[in-house]
Parts: sequence; C-alpha cells; structure tokens
Amino acid sequence: MNVLITGTEGYLGCIVAPAVMRAGMHVSAVDTGYYRGGWLYHGVDASAPTQFKDIRHITPDDLRGVDAVVHMAELSNDPLGQLLPNITYDINHLGSLRLARMAKAAGVRRFVYMSSCSVYGVAEGSDVDETSAVNPQTAYADCKVLVERDLRALADDTFSPTYLRNATAFGASPRMRFDIVLNNLAGLAYTTGEIRMTSDGTPWRPLVHASDIARAIVCVLQAPLEVVHNEVFNVGDTAQNYRVRDIAQIIAGAFPGCQLSFGENGSDNRSYRVSFEKINTRLPGFRCEWNAERGAAQLAALFERINLTRAEFESRGYTRLKMLEHLIATGQIDQDFFWTDPFQAPARPQALEGSLA
Repeated sequence: MNVLITGTEGYLGCIVAPAVMRAGMHVSAVDTGYYRGGWLYHGVDASAPTQFKDIRHITPDDLRGVDAVVHMAELSNDPLGQLLPNITYDINHLGSLRLARMAKAAGVRRFVYMSSCSVYGVAEGSDVDETSAVNPQTAYADCKVLVERDLRALADDTFSPTYLRNATAFGASPRMRFDIVLNNLAGLAYTTGEIRMTSDGTPWRPLVHASDIARAIVCVLQAPLEVVHNEVFNVGDTAQNYRVRDIAQIIAGAFPGCQLSFGENGSDNRSYRVSFEKINTRLPGFRCEWNAERGAAQLAALFERINLTRAEFESRGYTRLKMLEHLIATGQIDQDFFWTDPFQAPARPQALEGSLA
C-alpha cells in the first residue's frame, strides 16, 4: 500500500511515519516545515521521503499512485486557534477539505483523518462515545467537527474516510511538544522541581500515548474497508480518563522532590470523560500499551538521559504558539502562514534510508 502522510515533521508525524513503514507500507510525506527546529533527541531509525509543501499547495501529481492518505497537517492547538481563528479555519477546515476532494478525484481509496476528542468540549454525566453530541469550545475543535461533516458527504463506494478522535496525546517524540498537559507538567517537574497548578485540576481529560495513536493508524490502514468505512473511532482507553489534578500527582510522583500545589477554579471549562469501547472491540489488533504512569516514567528517563535544561523546555521549538509567533515576527511567514521567500523555507533533507526491523 502506498500511503501519503501529511504532517510528518510534527510531534505525532515523527512517530507515525516510521510505524507505518514498519508495517510494510510505502510512505511518502508532506510537511510545511514550521516546526523543524524542535528536535529534542535522536529517537527514530528512519524517516519518509518528505516534500516540504503547504497542504494548500498540494496538487493532483502529489496524489498519483497513492492508495491512502493519513492527514495530520493542521494547525494545533487551542491557544493558536483562539489567537488566529481565521487562519485556523483556512488551513484546518478549508485546506483539509480541499485535500480530501483532490484525493477522491485522484482515486485515493482511504482517507484517515486525525480528529480529536476535544470535539466533545463540555460533557456532563456518563462517558461520551462516538454517538454523543459534539460541543466544540474552540476554533480548533470546531474545525474538526466541520471537516468530519464534510468528509461524510464525500464518502461513497470509491472514497472511504475514517475519523480518529484522539484523546490528548502525551509521551516522548523527537519532535517534542511541551504545550500539552502531561508533557508540560513533566517538563516543569524536571526543570524547576515544582508544579504550580493555576486551577483546582478538577476537569476530566482522556489521555493517549503518541505510540498508541500511531498503532491506531496502522490498524485502520490494515483493516478491511467495511470495518472502517466512514466510521468514527475515539482513540484511547477508557481506563485512561484522568482529572487534571490526577495527572499532576502522577507526574509529581515520577520526579522525586517535585513540589505540587493547586489553585482555584480555572477559566477553561472543558471537561469530558470518553468511552473507548468501540475502538477496542471493533478495530482489529488495537490495544493501548501505555498509561500515564508509564508515560511519566518514560519522560523522566528521557530528560535525565539528555539533561533537559529549563531553557530547552521553554524554547519556542517545543511550543506551537511560540514558534509560529516567531515566524510571523521575523517575517518568515506572512499573514496567511505561507513562507514569504522560498530561500527561507527549510531545506529539503536527504531521506534517511535504514532498516526498520
């Protein structure tokens, strides 16, 4: 199977592409290159041949001979979406829809879309599942809902989309992110010895390790079409729903001497518990291998090995909003987030060819 993956230079893409290659599929890649400065450690044994191109510039030629698209290349995360909602809608909604329509026209059969459990927003009562009403609270989450809606309208006998609503990701990746909850708290614990929560930590969040997200993608690509055609799967494990305060306590326990304190109720009203029964019973071969405790231990060992400094932890390369603000302030991308000069875009590297055994 020939698979085109968008967003391979990101936090998840850096893990996903090698996993798909290990499964025996041929991978090509597209990424605009915003976050290539954020390389924390050497942790992959191969990479896919990558074309550095904005998804809004993808052409039919890029999709020739492709059997499946895994689409991850959207602006993330919520703070960025709130700061620049017009750009978020342009790229995440319209750009994704343009790619899907072009893929269908090119004869691409499978389209795996990276959605998010953030579409549930605020959910009271029992665990939400794939049939529950969505309640997006941010531009980022609203775009996920819009793309899912528009992809459903494209689905037919020739075009088979699948929607993976990932829980909040965590865990080590060479293209690290420190602006997601567990990773952020782990970085604070290691570099400052202290976690000061600005809220009381009562909201619920489901978590899923980056490697388990990669595992879900591989399972979808390998599954019979009738199992995944036009289906939504929450990606995670029901046992991995945590209150934010529980996550903080797990992190504090993984970093000896870390001081933990809590504040008052925060301004972020998002809170949801998610059921992951469907993916664990209906997607062949899928099971999560990680939980928060194991992820915290992984990060503690990694930070010790690379001697993570506070300057590194706080640097723009590992925080999406900081990196994009820098590219805007220095004129490297314009108001529409296109590179302003081809000589300023990242150089196209030689693909690393190596054994994935």
